[in-house]
Amino acid sequence: MTTPATEKIDSLIKENKIMVFMKGNKLMPQCGFSNQVVQILNILGVPYETVDVLADQDIRQGVKEHSNWPTIPQVYINGEFVGGSDVMTELYQKGELQQMVEVALAS
Repeated sequence: MTTPATEKIDSLIKENKIMVFMKGNKLMPQCGFSNQVVQILNILGVPYETVDVLADQDIRQGVKEHSNWPTIPQVYINGEFVGGSDVMTELYQKGELQQMVEVALAS
């Protein structure tokens, strides 16, 4: 079933190479896990967009259903769900995140 929230989520993921659904925004994260993701992306120096799930309950629930992932934040790179802060941290520490981001931005 398609709802306005799922349509908006799909649109945001397609329109942005790196999309973060988080608590707060990139200037003011509202939880430690969201802040961790923002810090990693800022260190990489890449452009990304955020959506504050606290501002829209439909988006907050919809993104969990979209990815089949129960927690926030959620990161999409090049239209693909990557994971939350734990996955982003692991990929960053292994040096794999930089490569994923470079490929996404080059496409």
